Amino acid sequence: MANPAVSTEQFDLVYDVLSFSLATMMATTIFIWMRLGECAERYKSAVIISGLVTFIAAYHYLRIFSSWVEAYTYDGDGLTPTYVPFNDAYRYMDWLLTVPLLLIEIILVMKLSAEESSSKSVTLGAAAALMIIAGYPGEIVLDADQANTRWMYWGAAMLPFSYIVYTLLVGLSGATNAEEDAEIRGKIKQAQVLTVISWCTYPVVYVFPMMGITGSNAVVAIQIGYSVSDIISKCAVGLLITDITISKSNKLRGI
Repeated sequence: MANPAVSTEQFDLVYDVLSFSLATMMATTIFIWMRLGECAERYKSAVIISGLVTFIAAYHYLRIFSSWVEAYTYDGDGLTPTYVPFNDAYRYMDWLLTVPLLLIEIILVMKLSAEESSSKSVTLGAAAALMIIAGYPGEIVLDADQANTRWMYWGAAMLPFSYIVYTLLVGLSGATNAEEDAEIRGKIKQAQVLTVISWCTYPVVYVFPMMGITGSNAVVAIQIGYSVSDIISKCAVGLLITDITISKSNKLRGI
């Protein structure tokens, strides 16, 4: 089965967005890891994980970008779909690895005991993996006449999603408020809120095909929407986590 026909403008738009996302992930990885030396030993794991998130994402964006290029070809009449299927499953493979790590990097900068950090990392990581696994089968359903199937998987994925959002904003509020330094406490709250806000965009993008957006328009809207969400949730939050670890490290050193 051939890929859906797209216009030259649509192809170029997705091409540019995927290229920009790849470059952003690569640049963020380098920047975060180069600041590792500024962090105290106890906070280095959070910075390493933040860089791992964007490094893994960069790899998968490279694969998505390559798959998009292979899915279409230019001939004398313009852009033609090929029979090499566009493999967007790379995005879900990325999320299966990076989404649990995104939560762990936040937990590691919070004022929690080693036991609490381990417990929260396991429960939130498992919930994140379950969310990704539950949502994927519906993601490959783009036909308008199968909207009910997509809604079913969307609803299933929203259950662990709601648990994660509740835990970030309410369940971990005690640990957030336990931070004595008001500036650090404010940055941790920013990381939690930014994570939740960026994550809330994913369910919206997921329902694009159920909102009457079909065919090539659905493919383009989904690629752009998820790419923007990824940049915010991975790069912006990762940079904020790095800033928090450096602030905490400076406080330990009395700077």
